[in-house]
Amino acid sequence: MSWFGILPVLMWLAQSQTPLFLENDGQAMHLKFECTGEDMTAAGLDCTADEPCPVFLELSGIETAGAKLFLTGNLHTQTATLYSILLESTDGARSFAEPEPRMHAVTLDQIQFVDLQTGYISGWTVSPLPRDPFFFVTGDGGKTWNKRFLFEEGKAGAIDQFRFSSPTAGIVLVDTGSCMRHQIYETRDGGSNWALQHESESPIPFPRDRSAGGSDQAWRIRTDAKTKTYVLEKQEDNRWLPAARFSISAGVCKG
Repeated sequence: MSWFGILPVLMWLAQSQTPLFLENDGQAMHLKFECTGEDMTAAGLDCTADEPCPVFLELSGIETAGAKLFLTGNLHTQTATLYSILLESTDGARSFAEPEPRMHAVTLDQIQFVDLQTGYISGWTVSPLPRDPFFFVTGDGGKTWNKRFLFEEGKAGAIDQFRFSSPTAGIVLVDTGSCMRHQIYETRDGGSNWALQHESESPIPFPRDRSAGGSDQAWRIRTDAKTKTYVLEKQEDNRWLPAARFSISAGVCKG
């Protein structure tokens, strides 16, 4: 292939790896999303120009690591999860970027930083039911992230709760959706290996007495039904003050 043929491919790759950048000007920020025919086919969507499928942003987790602020979630329609979302701000929510490419049919849920360098995000694939639960792990303060699957082989399940008490010691509660569906696992090596501790057909209370303390809760996310936005708030002088807004609407899929 000549350079004339390779160049467009290289340009597409460069564009696809360019992090999204959002500037907070006080108005609701909109995540850019362009639904393709491949997205609709993979998600089993029947969307037309006359009856498009709305796409929504869901923000589910929030955590700080020093001056860095992270938000987790996904983009979804009413029937399908399309892509994962990981947002990062290094300037107190004045702007946001996506440090990692979006993962197809994946949701990112809870997030915890054990220290300034080590962080864990729970996630799983949705196609259409939850399966292949994993942890998205960073050891350099969020500069890079890597998947560590909870199970060696593909298996149905989603992570209900987790907590790490150190960079290596953690506990996770999983719902596999089948017989003895509620399971607790422990790790001593940062999630590279997990050992089953308990399983039950009935819900298992999460053993919080074995967990580490949470974050300082200086930030929180809430939904505003009136404006159809997520409101990011920061606690100052015992008051919660709005710092940023994200539009719940993220676009449409249509043929």
